[in-house]
Amino acid sequence: MNKLLKQLAMLLAVLVIAACGQEKQNKVNGGQATGSADSVSVNAVQAKKSASAGKKKSSRKRKSIMTPGATGSPYEILVVGDPEDYQNGAYDSLHTVLVDEIPGLPQAEPQFQISRVTTSTYSKDLKYCRNIIEIKIDSERYTKCRMKYSQDVYSVPQFILTIQAPDARSFCNYVIDNHDAIIDFFNRAELQREAAKLRDNCNPNVRKAVMKKFGCEVSVPCELGKYKSGKDFYWACTDKGENDMNFVIYSYPYTDPETFTEEYCLKMRDSVMKANIPGPLDGMYMQTSRPFVRVYDSTVHGQYAQFARGLWDIRNYDMGGPFVSISRVDEKNGKVVVVEGFVYAPNGIKRKLMRRLEAALYTLMLPDELDLQNNQFDLDEITIKPED
Repeated sequence: MNKLLKQLAMLLAVLVIAACGQEKQNKVNGGQATGSADSVSVNAVQAKKSASAGKKKSSRKRKSIMTPGATGSPYEILVVGDPEDYQNGAYDSLHTVLVDEIPGLPQAEPQFQISRVTTSTYSKDLKYCRNIIEIKIDSERYTKCRMKYSQDVYSVPQFILTIQAPDARSFCNYVIDNHDAIIDFFNRAELQREAAKLRDNCNPNVRKAVMKKFGCEVSVPCELGKYKSGKDFYWACTDKGENDMNFVIYSYPYTDPETFTEEYCLKMRDSVMKANIPGPLDGMYMQTSRPFVRVYDSTVHGQYAQFARGLWDIRNYDMGGPFVSISRVDEKNGKVVVVEGFVYAPNGIKRKLMRRLEAALYTLMLPDELDLQNNQFDLDEITIKPED
């Protein structure tokens, strides 16, 4: 990570959605780009919780209720540049980053859908797009590369990311160097939007069941209308046969930091799934496709979290798909709480289904968070500095 991005990362902007759906913005400090696989000590959880509890509400003013609603589909980005930016490699480098494959899926699916226009055709209607990237290359105005963003400028909800550079070559190098930060910025923006929708329109039966069994609160899509409950385990699914979405929550005792090793994470997942998610015949059950899984450390709501992304399959049966899980520490009860979303869509695009489920995982509120009446959830650090 270059020096500039490290400075920007110290001014991380936290997107916060209140329980009533009102948007607020917090800022927290951090030293790594969001989504980093760098190790985070479990012993630091309490310190992070204290810091999170002390966060102040932003004084940022809300946009007028007359501001138009944003246009465009989720994960769609409009790129705006001068004609030469589409010939000198600047746009090509950006396009390569934005259409990179989504990790953890069985087939290649791009991160974003891209449209492009020139600055001269950047009309008023186009400025309402929900996600916009502006290419700004000018040797007279800029001496170094920089990224910054603006929120809800022409419509709501909207993010406009501006990438500045003195020349095309430095622009290309800068975009490639900050590949993860650019993708993470828009991914988290979209997750926040979807999580806000789920908070207002979720399956009440799942919410009640999870509260009763785990003392936690979570918001999952209304379509997940079939349920199964077991010991320290709950499963909700659409049960469509195809394009099937599944949500799972389970818990087990937290013993020490070794609980959060990759091997222990996958061992517990396989044990729980074998006991609770059988295949069509005896001896068949869900298991983790070990060669196709990535386990890494990150944060959720300012707290330590362990993520796992990859593929699952049914032992001795031709059935499988992608999954994502988040493991967090329930300090009040001395447990690890795991929320997971997995999809079975053998003939369909899995990107949209997985992203809806991942947004639901971020809405999990642990018992100590509910005790603090912290009735809000946020998506962690956005690593670009907002406009001054």
